[in-house]
Amino acid sequence: MKRKRPILKEAKYFIIFLFVKWLLFLSNLLPRKVLLNLCGALGKMAFYLVKDSRKKTLAHITLIFGHVKSSEEILLMAKRVFEMLGKNAADILRSVSMNDIIAFKKVVNVTGEEYLEKAFHSKKGVIVLTAHMGAFELVGTYLALMDYRPQIIGKIQKDPRLNRLLMDNRRKRNAEVIERGKDTLKVVRNLKSGGMVAMLIDQDTKVKSVFVDFMGKPASTPVGAALFALRTGAKVVPIGIHLDDKLQQQMTIYPEVPMLRIGNEEVDLVNNTLAFSKATELLINQDPTQWVWMHERWKTQKEKKLI
Repeated sequence: MKRKRPILKEAKYFIIFLFVKWLLFLSNLLPRKVLLNLCGALGKMAFYLVKDSRKKTLAHITLIFGHVKSSEEILLMAKRVFEMLGKNAADILRSVSMNDIIAFKKVVNVTGEEYLEKAFHSKKGVIVLTAHMGAFELVGTYLALMDYRPQIIGKIQKDPRLNRLLMDNRRKRNAEVIERGKDTLKVVRNLKSGGMVAMLIDQDTKVKSVFVDFMGKPASTPVGAALFALRTGAKVVPIGIHLDDKLQQQMTIYPEVPMLRIGNEEVDLVNNTLAFSKATELLINQDPTQWVWMHERWKTQKEKKLI
């Protein structure tokens, strides 16, 4: 029998759900710039109100940039992380009502489309590699509106109501939702038939992982993308997105990442996961303040998690 959540936690998720529904309502009423500024202000408030996420953000930025940035610069960077999280969330909310690529491209400037088209037309399957960077949900929206009919692999949200909102938004544009770590054969069949799969590997998760360098530190990194690419021959194309200073979303599609093969699968998994990890760094470096620094990316210690 499934255990019920504590009353306080259930109340918290219900309030979050109502808050998201309220923001979705506002997203259809307010001009985009007003909504972005409002959500940016809410993000600034969250920096002070959400203690645990604030502490993790400051700690992780210090871990990576402490040797080149002062404590004052790190504090400013952390505050901007929360502000940009809010602004990018605003564009994700607005995208729910986008039904065609023309409306999408009024907000998102897309460059490098030829790289994705070339990989797709090879008919070998395409793994779109992205990161929890900026309005990253718009990458899946773009793939769906371009009629690539992608499978989108992601984490199931803890609250079923929020999860249903997210899944319904993806499915309504003919994107197939795959829970992380599930339906492996379905993903393999899709890639072998020339289909497209969107994946993220920039978080420490409870799936098969290896330790590779990420921002100069060893990090437990999922091998799923490398494993699928090695076993299907699919092309791997990184796509990143960030909000620029003029409030224009900039989506950049990069050339495919060359696969490294020496014939030993365990070694190939490590080498290619490292290459993909470096590709996600490239996406994040467009503007590091738009990455999710509150995630415990370096939580798992090497001696505790090996494959």
